Amino acid sequence: MTHLRSGLLLSVVVIAAFRADAQTVSIYPTEVLLDHAADFQRIVAVAAREDGFTLDVTAQATVTFQPEGIAKLDESFRLVPVADGEATAIVTVGDKTATLPVHVKNAAATPPVSFRNDVQPALMRAGCNTGACHGSAQGKNGFRLSLFGFDPAADYLHLSRDVRGRRLAAASPDESLMLLKPTGAVPHEGGTRFDKDSELYATIRAWIAADAPDDPADLKTLTGVEVLPKEAVLEGEGTAQALTVIAKYSDGSDRDVTRLAILSTSDDQTVKIDENGVMTAGGRGGEAYVMARFGTFAVVSQAIVLPAGSQLQWPEVPVNNYIDEAIYAKLKKLRVPPAEIAPDDAFVRRVYLDVIGVLPTVEETQAFLADPAPDKRVKLVDQLLQRPEFPEVWAMKWAEVLRVQPSPVLDVKAMHRYNDWLRQSISEGKPVDRMASELLTAQGGNFASPAANFYIAEADPAMMAENVAQVFLGIQIKCAQCHNHPFERWTMDDYYSFSAFFGQVGRKASTDPRETIIFDRQSGEVKNLRDGRPMPPKFLGGAVPDVAGKDRRAVLAEWLTAPENPWFAKNMANRVWHHFFGKGIVDPVDDVRVSNPPSNPQLLDALAGKLVSYKYDLRQLVRDICTSYTYQMTTRPRDPNIMDGRNFSHALVRRMSAEQLLDSISLVTESKVKFPNLPVGARAAEVAGGDSGNYFLKLFGRPVRETVCTCE
Repeated sequence: MTHLRSGLLLSVVVIAAFRADAQTVSIYPTEVLLDHAADFQRIVAVAAREDGFTLDVTAQATVTFQPEGIAKLDESFRLVPVADGEATAIVTVGDKTATLPVHVKNAAATPPVSFRNDVQPALMRAGCNTGACHGSAQGKNGFRLSLFGFDPAADYLHLSRDVRGRRLAAASPDESLMLLKPTGAVPHEGGTRFDKDSELYATIRAWIAADAPDDPADLKTLTGVEVLPKEAVLEGEGTAQALTVIAKYSDGSDRDVTRLAILSTSDDQTVKIDENGVMTAGGRGGEAYVMARFGTFAVVSQAIVLPAGSQLQWPEVPVNNYIDEAIYAKLKKLRVPPAEIAPDDAFVRRVYLDVIGVLPTVEETQAFLADPAPDKRVKLVDQLLQRPEFPEVWAMKWAEVLRVQPSPVLDVKAMHRYNDWLRQSISEGKPVDRMASELLTAQGGNFASPAANFYIAEADPAMMAENVAQVFLGIQIKCAQCHNHPFERWTMDDYYSFSAFFGQVGRKASTDPRETIIFDRQSGEVKNLRDGRPMPPKFLGGAVPDVAGKDRRAVLAEWLTAPENPWFAKNMANRVWHHFFGKGIVDPVDDVRVSNPPSNPQLLDALAGKLVSYKYDLRQLVRDICTSYTYQMTTRPRDPNIMDGRNFSHALVRRMSAEQLLDSISLVTESKVKFPNLPVGARAAEVAGGDSGNYFLKLFGRPVRETVCTCE
C-alpha cells in the first residue's frame, strides 16, 4: 500500500446503541465512505456496563455484509473497498447487533499522492518538522522545514528544489536522501524515524516516484479532526481501548488518520497511548486526556481509570439546581462522593467575602446564625447581590484584566473615568455582552467616552487582538504570531486576520492635551509577518465577514457577543465560576485550548447557556452558583482519602485577595486606611488603579495590571 487515506461520510459520537440488562454497545463511526482503492476505515465496538465502565469489544465482534462483494474487513479490523456500490455492514457483539451503512466509489482508482495531504502529515508523524529537528528556526545541518508544516509552499521548495533537488531521486526513489536518512541507511543526527516497510516510507516513496509533484490549486483542504470514542471509563490497570482519528476535508470527504496523527497523553501514569491509537490504563487511577493532533487541528478523548470493582455509596445530598446535577454526574463517574454541607458560620463568612468582598459584622453573623428559616441562605445571597459593594468587587476584577492603571499613555483622570464607567455599568445591571460591545466599539475622547480607554492602554493592532482574544474569549493566540500554534488550531493567517479588525483604529489629540480621541480611520491594513500579505479581517475559527464601509470593530463585536459564539459566554461563565471556587472549569480561565480541556464540559455548557438566557445578567448567574449545594460544600472531603482538586467534590481552601485581607483587618480592628485620592475609611476594593500606593496591598499581591493575564 503506497499511501493511506480514508473517507468517512459522517462521524457521530454515539453510533448504534442497544440496551439489554442496562448495557449498551456502540459502534464507531456511524457511516463509512470508501472513495478509492487504497481507502480504509477502522471501526471500534464499545460496550458500556450498568456500573458505568466501558469495554473495547472490537475483538469479539463479527462483521457480515449485505450484499457481499462491496466491502470487506481486513485483518486490522478496517473496512476496505472491493467494488463500487452500497452495502450494510452488520456488526454483532454477543446478542447485540448494529448496522453500518457503507458507500464505496472509485474502488478501482488510486489517486495521486498529495504533498500537503499525504507527505507533510508523514513528515509530521515522523517528527521531522518539530522544533527539535528541522522545524527549528535555524533548521538542522543546513536543512530547514517550517514548524509543524505551517508553510507548505516553502517546505515543498526546500525538499524538491533546494541544492538542486539532491534530497530526491525520482529515477531511483529508494536512493533519495529523504528516505535514506530517516531510515538510518546513511548517518542521520535525528536517528531512525521510520522503517523501510512502514506506511510513512511508502507514502513518501510514492510521491518521489511520481517526480515529486506540487499540489493543484484546487486541492481539498483539511477542515477538522475528530477522535472516537470521546470518552472511556476503564476498569483497572492494563485495560485497553482503541481510538480512531478521522480527518475531514473541504470536499466533504474524510479519512482515517489514526496512524498519521500525533498522539499524546496528559498523564502517562494514568493512561498510555501507542502509535496505533490504543490507550491502556496505567497503575495510577484518575482522569487523563489523549490528544490527537493532525495538521493544524487537535482533539481529545477523555479517559477515566478506576480500580477494578470500584463502587460508590452515594450520600443523600440535595440537588438545588442544574449546577449540582452536572457536578454529581461527573462525581458518580469518578466514584467520588460530594462533601457534606458547610456549617452556617463557614457559609456566611464565605458568601460575604465572595459576593461583596468583606467579612460580615458580628451583628450580621449573629442574625444569620439565629435565623431558623430553611431558606435563609438563599435570602442572604439575594440581599448581598443588592449591596453597593457587589459592583465594586466586579469593577475591580474587570479593571485587573482591562489594565486600568495610570501610565504615560493613560492619564490619571482618564483612568478614574474608566474605573467609574466599569463600576457604574455593573451597578446598573448592564449585561456583560453589552459592556464588551461598548468597549470594542468605543470612540471619541477618552474623558467624555471612558470606554475608549480600552484603546489607550494598547496601541498595536496585533496586541489588541491578543488582548481581546484572551480577555473575552479566553484564548491565547500569541504563539501564532511567528508560526502556526504548536498545540492548537490557530495559524499565522488566523492571527493576522484577527488583528486586521483593529488595523483602522485611529488616535488624535484633543483640545485638552491629556485627552486622546479614538476614531475609525476607515483605512489601514495588517500584513502577515511571513510574506507581507495584507490580511482581510476574519473571525477566529469562523468566516471572513463583509466589512466594506463598516467599522470593523462593530462587525467583530456583533460576532463576539452573538449567542452562537462558541467561546464568549463560556469564557464569561468560567471567569465567574473561578471567582467563587478558586479554580476554573477551564483552568487557567484565559488559556482555552484542546490540550487544556474543561473538567466538566456539561457544566460549562449549562452555565454558558444560562448566562445567554439571562441576557448576560451577572447577578442571576452568581445567584445560581451561590445557592447550589456544590458552592456550599465544606472544604473537608467526605472520604479523607480523596485527593480530588479538579472536580469540585469539596470546596477548595482559598487564600484571600490582598484587598479582602486589608478590608477584613480594618473591619475587625476598627481601623481606617487612607488611600490616595480617596477619603479616609475607603475600602481597598474602591482603589481605581493597580498601583494603590499602599505597601500592604503590594506585599500581599495586588495585581499591577501590566498585562491582561489572570496570572497576575
